[in-house]
Amino acid sequence: MTEEEKMLNGLVYDATSPELQKGLQATREALHEFNSLRPSETARMKALLKSLLGSTGDDDFIFNQPFRCDYGKQISIGKRFFANFNFTVLDEARVTIGDDCFIGPNVSIYTACHSTDPVERNSRREWAEPVSIGNNVWIGGSVTILPGVTIGDNVTIGAGSVVVADIPSGSVAVGNPCKVVKTAFLEKGSPF
Repeated sequence: MTEEEKMLNGLVYDATSPELQKGLQATREALHEFNSLRPSETARMKALLKSLLGSTGDDDFIFNQPFRCDYGKQISIGKRFFANFNFTVLDEARVTIGDDCFIGPNVSIYTACHSTDPVERNSRREWAEPVSIGNNVWIGGSVTILPGVTIGDNVTIGAGSVVVADIPSGSVAVGNPCKVVKTAFLEKGSPF
């Protein structure tokens, strides 16, 4: 099994392997071009992102520059997606984001995991856990989402939160660690 196959299957892999370094370099080259484009060059921006990302729900998506990710191809976004400035995704594992999601500035999503044992950590071996974000989710500014987290549908994550555990659908969650502070039952005519 290659190091990339191990990475994509949630197994421990060597992050310094030449094949993975080659993939990281290719993504950084594409992102350098994307982040250097003039704001008016929206068609070129979308074309670059469509070639980089695993999938996009439609052409109605916006990524404000700068955007950073490790590989890109493990990221899937739904329809009508918006990401504000400084969106960072470490996509060693799959990152799936649903329809009608809004990402505030300085949001980071991490899938890479590292040992707490310094000897193991220094071996450059790591593993990755996927992140899943449902439909109709608003992630406030400066939120960090850690590996293995699932955020349900119709959720608001308050600015500055650190999401370390799953957040159920229909809730508002804030804090470090992020906790549910309100549950909104979605009914016709409800503001939530």
